[in-house]
Amino acid sequence: MTGGREILKEISLFVLDMDGTFYLGDRRLDGALEFIHAVEAAGKKFLFFTNNSSKSPEDYIRKLEKMDCRISRDQIVTSGDVTIRYLKECYGGKTVYLMGTKALEASFRQAGIRLLPTDGEAAREEQPDVVVIGFDTELTYEKLDRGCRLIREGASFMATHPDINCPVEGGFLPDCGAICAVITLSTGREPRYFGKPYKETVEMIVDSMKVPVGQIGFVGDRLYTDIATGVNHGGKGFLVLTGETVPEDLETSEVKPDAVFESLGEMGKYLLLQE
Repeated sequence: MTGGREILKEISLFVLDMDGTFYLGDRRLDGALEFIHAVEAAGKKFLFFTNNSSKSPEDYIRKLEKMDCRISRDQIVTSGDVTIRYLKECYGGKTVYLMGTKALEASFRQAGIRLLPTDGEAAREEQPDVVVIGFDTELTYEKLDRGCRLIREGASFMATHPDINCPVEGGFLPDCGAICAVITLSTGREPRYFGKPYKETVEMIVDSMKVPVGQIGFVGDRLYTDIATGVNHGGKGFLVLTGETVPEDLETSEVKPDAVFESLGEMGKYLLLQE
């Protein structure tokens, strides 16, 4: 652990990343569940937040349950949720072309977002107001081509989150930010990103959890998303070295965490020492 042990006392709500922080692939990381128990023992709250928009919140609830971590729907938020909230508040009634998985599509439809078809003749004929990119593990060249054309023709360009790679056991998968980079190279347009580290995410968490931002600690393995969410918006950022970031990255990063821990397990031990 590097610095900031005392800062843990100031935190009322820990916002936990998932990929590379709580688990890798289908394997729960050592000490992760013990951290949850430590948070509860300390009388504090926790909330899972993942930028990974390839699955629905219900999918994540089931995945965590298999890891002996049982949570309710109000204890998890995804970048897809933040994007949906923004679209409903600022683009109510507008049409959306979504490049995402079937799970993300179902979440958008359930929330009342007007989605256009992603394939077939109807998709080629209609012009949406917005193109939204998610972590589309079901991406086809047809969807990519159509999305680029719609953006060139004037549709607003949005993305659920900026992550370039998704950590998995044995390496990484190209994530939403990598897909957007292809689209940007083709169209010359940059997307408006949601999820971490953007203010819309912090606003949604503060509104739903009723905790002042100064008492929120964002925990994760990425400096440019997890940690930046906290330090750039009045909260705290706690880095764990179980995913993307390695210690050498800290030397060149403009984003500096309030504390660095080897894992959630180490954080949990320090939380228990506070009591």
